[in-house]
Amino acid sequence: MGLLEALILGIVQGLTEFLPVSSSGHIELVKYLFQEDVIPEEGLLFTVVVHAATALATLVIYRKDVGRILESVFKRKWNDDSKLAWHIAISMLPAGFVGLFFEDQIEQLFGGQILLVGAMLVITGLLLVLADRAKKTHKSVSWKEALIIGVAQAIAILPGISRSGATISSSVMLGVDRERAARFSFLMVIPLILGKMALEIKDLFSSTEPLVVDKFGSLAVGFIAAFVSGLIACKWMIGLVKRARFTPFALYCFIIGLIAILSTLFW
Repeated sequence: MGLLEALILGIVQGLTEFLPVSSSGHIELVKYLFQEDVIPEEGLLFTVVVHAATALATLVIYRKDVGRILESVFKRKWNDDSKLAWHIAISMLPAGFVGLFFEDQIEQLFGGQILLVGAMLVITGLLLVLADRAKKTHKSVSWKEALIIGVAQAIAILPGISRSGATISSSVMLGVDRERAARFSFLMVIPLILGKMALEIKDLFSSTEPLVVDKFGSLAVGFIAAFVSGLIACKWMIGLVKRARFTPFALYCFIIGLIAILSTLFW
């Protein structure tokens, strides 16, 4: 993989991990546009690296929240931070269930399924439109909302469904305060990304293919690109959620989704 490809893929991963436009869907579209496997031998290692970058970006943005949550958990305090940790744990159950029992079926949805990606992007656009029209409230996330938001996160495993778009949209439609919705969405992605990384590292070391580590330049470029773009996208998204400005992203998802659908039907 060249430096330019690493830069593009890193930026795509960083931006789309936080913006409501689907990172998995855009990675599939980038691969489709290149008409080849743009991530060759070091592909799994590169994926681990860019996921680590987006996880680090989230930790940097929410370092104070994460610090308070860890302190409350380790000191066994029952307060708002420990409740948040409990709600995050509940939200992980649906995605964990789907990943554990439907891994093979999920894998079949990736790898050139551009028609599916396009259709799911259109659905993401519809969710964003509904989120923009939701009434503003000051409601917090309860365990019931956490479970429903977790179901939305599990559905977002589909390529083209935005994880942040699905979780934040479901949160505000449930009446959760917008700022709390964004905070919960981005905090709950940390264990998800770390879980992905654990599985990828396991596959990396269990693979019979030789581990390619001679292209540190590409890996470094991908990491930096994903980290910096992730920081920018995360901060930007927090502001957008507060101001209910999802409609431009909805239009973007509609346009890209329809282009993807038409490209598979007529080309």
